[in-house]
Amino acid sequence: MNRSKLATIVSPETRVPGPRSGVVWPMVTDMFFVAIILLVLIPLSPIAMSQEAAVKKPAAPAMQPPVVNESLPNVLIIGDSISIGYTLDVRELLQGQANVFRPATNCGPTSRGTEQLDTWIGSRAWDVIHFNFGLHDVKYMGAADKNLADPKSPGSHQQVPLDDYLVNLRLIAERLKATGAAVIWCSTTPIPEGAKGRVAGDEVRYNTAAAELLQEIGGITTHDLHAFAKKSAVTEQKKADVHFTPKGSKLLARQVAQSIQRSLPQD
Repeated sequence: MNRSKLATIVSPETRVPGPRSGVVWPMVTDMFFVAIILLVLIPLSPIAMSQEAAVKKPAAPAMQPPVVNESLPNVLIIGDSISIGYTLDVRELLQGQANVFRPATNCGPTSRGTEQLDTWIGSRAWDVIHFNFGLHDVKYMGAADKNLADPKSPGSHQQVPLDDYLVNLRLIAERLKATGAAVIWCSTTPIPEGAKGRVAGDEVRYNTAAAELLQEIGGITTHDLHAFAKKSAVTEQKKADVHFTPKGSKLLARQVAQSIQRSLPQD
């Protein structure tokens, strides 16, 4: 800034009485101090602090990567909140046998799978991939995409109709096979009566159609977790809810770990 401009800024016309009698402070100086105070206080405001906390909030334990042992095979679990519920237990059960990963998200319906699968696969070499889609495909959406709508309400529809589900599932299965990993399809767990936004039995229709499709594709193992849950874990499924109690998730985890163990590379 040149001297003429500086003189204009601090000229008598821009001076105001200071905090003490007889002292005159340039208005620009007052503005400077206000700016400094704002710069100090704004980052400490509740809003700023809450935003910073939200950014730094750690991911749920199941979403965090394992401690990797490079000498062990790598396993990828792809699935919704049911798989999130059993991921940590599977990781513990396979400790010393495999590095167990999952995407840091609920993988949702097949439509999301087709969009994000390459990101989830990433650049890591996978030995086993255990995957499921279904509960988010069969759920009902309402007007303005209202989540978990009443299946009987006017205009409600399944998020991914069966025909579209099979198209998406084919794309996903073929992409997973292309990784060279041993691929395991996990059937969708039961929908109990009264579950919000879903109809009991729809998962059976989708599982049956998926089994036929995957048999046609070939080279993919089927893990019938639905049959196990229906027989041995149904008492640990929450009432009118697709989710399981912690004990139920542990029961599922044992089955998932065993299915993965059978597909791990043999020395």
